[in-house]
Amino acid sequence: MNYSQIFKSQKEFFNSQTTKDIAFRKKNLLKLKNVLKDNESLLFEAIYKDFRKSEFDTFANELNLVYHEIDYLLKNINRLSKPQKVKTGIALFPGKSYIYSEPLGCTLIIGAWNYPYSLTLIPLVSSMAAGNTSIIKPSELPANAMHAIAELINTNFPSEYLYVVEGGIPETTELLKLPYDKIFFTGSPRVGRIVYEAAAKNLTPVTLELGGKSPAIVTDSADLEVAVRRIIWGKFLNAGQTCVAPDYLLVEESIKPKLMELIKQKLDVFNYADGAENYVSIINKKNFDRVLRLIEPSKVFYGGEHNENTLYIQPTILDNITWNDSVMQEEIFGPVLPVLSYSDFNGMLCEITKREKPLAAYLFTENKQQKMTFLKTLSFGGGCINDTLMHLTVDSLPFGGVGNSGMGNYHGDFGFITFSHQKSILDRKNWGEPAFKYPPYSKTKLNWIKRFM
Repeated sequence: MNYSQIFKSQKEFFNSQTTKDIAFRKKNLLKLKNVLKDNESLLFEAIYKDFRKSEFDTFANELNLVYHEIDYLLKNINRLSKPQKVKTGIALFPGKSYIYSEPLGCTLIIGAWNYPYSLTLIPLVSSMAAGNTSIIKPSELPANAMHAIAELINTNFPSEYLYVVEGGIPETTELLKLPYDKIFFTGSPRVGRIVYEAAAKNLTPVTLELGGKSPAIVTDSADLEVAVRRIIWGKFLNAGQTCVAPDYLLVEESIKPKLMELIKQKLDVFNYADGAENYVSIINKKNFDRVLRLIEPSKVFYGGEHNENTLYIQPTILDNITWNDSVMQEEIFGPVLPVLSYSDFNGMLCEITKREKPLAAYLFTENKQQKMTFLKTLSFGGGCINDTLMHLTVDSLPFGGVGNSGMGNYHGDFGFITFSHQKSILDRKNWGEPAFKYPPYSKTKLNWIKRFM
């Protein structure tokens, strides 16, 4: 495959000014939505082969999010594209200042394997809405989902506008050599560094959506029934293969016995059995073995069962965990939840700050002071108070990491901005200009500058 030729054709198509037309953007966003909707059965079948993921799960947590993003941008693209008038200082009177959002050009979008549809297509939707062309590289791990994305886009859109590249590391390596106008990557911090290094050679701006160890904290003022239900759902959705899933649980020690019993009860009710419709397999044998190595049998409070043939790992709760245990040294990205206890709220927050900044953080409390201390003390990408994961669904909130968990953000307006350049323009009249900025200079002119500029 001649990626250079595809890239060249996309640059030429972008330079034709076609993609800058708002009607063109709307037409193709709507076309993408219709293509996906018309082929939902294909998409359901593909991802089931990769994960054993149900139609309900695929629609609710993948396709519906894509549809919602398209609908939002279709509704708001005129507002987002309109030049924004901003304040102009008196020294520049008569003049007006504007910010113009213009597309960047040819973008490269590298998707993640854990949610292959939403984490590949939502950035694409943002790029299309902003007026760019795109080369798309889905993750190769869910091979069937990758092929489905390629088939639908490559047969319905011209390659000079959108093109999906199938393949693995060799293909991605070749793609990263090209001088894109923007690279958007979702994946691990390890691979994110590789992408960032490659982008630097061409001074290409990047957005990196990465991960990290995201804590969930339960205080003694929390509604335990609600907290347990929401933590269990957020943790074991997609078998824990979610970048913003709670990675570990911190519980105030006085409520820990009750909370642990509630966790056990709720897990039994939710029924995360092998082959259950509301549960999925681990993506491959490599990750299956990696997650199993994190389960120390002597510390299993609940679960621990597994099936190598189906790549099933039962939701597993680990107790009597310390900060030094191996399970606390890396992002788990699987259905294993270590539980730690604390007695000092502020001291516990300080322990979190000693580690890399997480992508998400969650606090369950009814104490206003604890809420404020949590928000002021911890640096993280985004999160919830008294919930998990659901901040992703709020259109008006940016989604992205900080530090080791990523850079840049997207969703809604923020996705449009991420794939745009904010061009600043001062539009001046040919009259009314004071002469004090021009030579020769004098003390009088200096005084005028000090006064008005």
